[in-house]
Amino acid sequence: MMVPEGFAPHFKNSPLTDPWEPLYSKREAKQVAIGLLITAAHTNSRGFVHGGLIAALADNAMGLSCAQQRDGRSGGVTLNLSIDYLSVGQVGDWMEFRTQFTKVGRSISVAECHVVVADRVVARANASFSHVVPANAKRG
Repeated sequence: MMVPEGFAPHFKNSPLTDPWEPLYSKREAKQVAIGLLITAAHTNSRGFVHGGLIAALADNAMGLSCAQQRDGRSGGVTLNLSIDYLSVGQVGDWMEFRTQFTKVGRSISVAECHVVVADRVVARANASFSHVVPANAKRG
């Protein structure tokens, strides 16, 4: 399967997600979507995508989208994360993490993410994030 148009290699690596590479992302004006082609390395013993991977990448997509909403001025620390698993993804599927709505406040943001395989929502997540201002940023 080809990587959908608009997606490029993910710009934000971390030790947690390194074993799941390659990951892809698509930046838009107010959101960051993450995508991956599911391989055996992404699955549980039943052969479908592990819920922990879904939780981690939904959290990542929502956090990056909150930062995008704030023009990259600050990252976020997850305060709360809730996920409903509705279906499964399997090896060979393209899975996308799409932030549907973000409410950006002064110190806390709230986001929602739909995890989609072939236009089928397989999970939905909600999270709140506390803004973290970089140490070298001017406060005011």
